[in-house]
Amino acid sequence: MNFFSLYKRQLLFLLKKKINIDNDIVNSNFSLEDLFIKYGSDKANVWNNKKNIGHGYSKYYLKNLHKLKNKKINILEIGSYAGSSAAAFSKFFQKSNIYCLDINISNFKYFSKRINVYGIDATREKSYKSLLKKINKTNKVEFFDIIIDDGSHKLDDILKSLSLYFKNLKTKGFYIIEDFKLPNFFKHLNNNNEPKIDKFINLAKKKKNFKSKILSKDFQNIIFKKINSIKSYHGHQKTSDVVFIKKN
Repeated sequence: MNFFSLYKRQLLFLLKKKINIDNDIVNSNFSLEDLFIKYGSDKANVWNNKKNIGHGYSKYYLKNLHKLKNKKINILEIGSYAGSSAAAFSKFFQKSNIYCLDINISNFKYFSKRINVYGIDATREKSYKSLLKKINKTNKVEFFDIIIDDGSHKLDDILKSLSLYFKNLKTKGFYIIEDFKLPNFFKHLNNNNEPKIDKFINLAKKKKNFKSKILSKDFQNIIFKKINSIKSYHGHQKTSDVVFIKKN
């Protein structure tokens, strides 16, 4: 992605009229599933006005993250598209600040004072470092309670993101990878000879090193020591798989 394409998308994002969700009144009885449906996230059991079957991730998010519901937290989302899940999370975690990264923010349609949107290629180390410096300077945030990778779903991008962002996860925080088995099903997403994420999960649980050009042996040893638990789940669709990696 060249500079001019990113600049054009940034301009479109700035000019686009957005839906201000800060004015939304959300019933205290609303579940995370209700919020995913309300804002149009495919993380729900059904979405797109209940016309399509979703991934069915809401119950897994609730199971792992319910203790954070009323806490002041920072969420980093890699791959936000229209901002549907960010909108839902902002209403569920009402003391949260959310940082959304996407290579094409022109699709983003929601506005909130607690949602910060950045148009970058999240897998480029230079862009990542520049962004973290900017967030730290403006919001005094360096570490995140929740990091969600819902980006390109290319295998090398998933591994690059893990190598870059895991270090910025807080103690007892969660690193979440959605749809991690997509490279198992689609050749264009399995674009290298790296171990697929289901294999990485099994090896990480055993703290067993593996060959990788992206995740160095030193990084593997560090992450093995830092992992408290790894829990993976299968959702409604054939390719609906999500993993929650908790940092100790």
